[in-house]
Amino acid sequence: MNLRRLFAIVLKELRQMRRDRVTLAMIVGIPVMQLVLFGYAINLNLRGLDAGIADQANTAASRAVIMDMVATGVIAPSAEADTPQQLMEMLRRGEISVGVVVPPDFERRVSEGREAVQVLVDGSDTVVQSAAIQLAQLPLQGAANGGNGRPPQAGSGQIAVVAFYNPERRSAVNIVPGLIGVILTMTMVLFTGVAIVRERERGNMELLIATPLSRSELMVGKVLPYAAIGLVQTTVILLLGLWLFQVPVLGSVLHVYLAAVLLILANLTLGLLISTKAQSQFQAMQMTFFVFLPSILLSGFMFPFAGMPRVVQWFAEVLPLTHFLRLIRGIMLRGASLWELWPEVLALLAFTTVMMALAILRFRKRLD
Repeated sequence: MNLRRLFAIVLKELRQMRRDRVTLAMIVGIPVMQLVLFGYAINLNLRGLDAGIADQANTAASRAVIMDMVATGVIAPSAEADTPQQLMEMLRRGEISVGVVVPPDFERRVSEGREAVQVLVDGSDTVVQSAAIQLAQLPLQGAANGGNGRPPQAGSGQIAVVAFYNPERRSAVNIVPGLIGVILTMTMVLFTGVAIVRERERGNMELLIATPLSRSELMVGKVLPYAAIGLVQTTVILLLGLWLFQVPVLGSVLHVYLAAVLLILANLTLGLLISTKAQSQFQAMQMTFFVFLPSILLSGFMFPFAGMPRVVQWFAEVLPLTHFLRLIRGIMLRGASLWELWPEVLALLAFTTVMMALAILRFRKRLD
């Protein structure tokens, strides 16, 4: 073992690493990203769940109960309704996560000690369901006194929490639809992330330069085969989810595949943009990891979206997986149609268009 030769190799590796900006960014970026995400962005204590209010009593007492619920910080009123049916429609479309129903005879129910308030919950997200159960522990003024002067008791059963779409609180029902998005994000971005770089490393770029293909034709031609692979992966996950975990598909299967196509195209165009930037397949894989880590942590797949700070939520809205999770859970678990979830569709289409345009602009049919 010659220490001089050993030191020369170590020095050579350090200099090479210094020239590789992507690797250098990974050395610093990954610890910083994980520290910020786990320490600041991720919060398991849900607050500010979008709630719809149907106060049919509209009395001082009913308004006081609603204010007490809002004061807990668990819910934040975002919509009003006249009937419970309207709240159910809002839940199905994903506009709210919680619905609060106060019946017209609220005060009489309270004085008699009967169920006086219903909390309707989108149970497709088990974390949201667990957070909403806290509301059932609130005491109602006059709930337990019945005129006998006793103070109201917490958890007296007068606030009922009704969970829809996953009343058994099975985690597989929530996870399996999200896994479609996670797997498609990981594979589609990686496949196309190395597409252009692989052509250079194998010496095929010279052949492509000699062809009459335009930049747009080459980019689209790179995307389409992987789109078919993504649909095959979607089919495999759906069949295994149904067979192994009995995950329902309440909405249209066609809409499930259309939602998958939207995510596939968004991820493929993002991968193409990475491919035009990376200088090697290793760099492309490193850049893919930078995309995949925030996607899986901030999209709402692993941790509740509503628990994140507002700034982080704004950043998460840029990620395709965030919008796909709302689409796929709405279609599969709540029976919503693709058109009822049109904001998420437009977000994915806009992302695909921007990424494809940037990839085409950055790609040059030359070797340097």
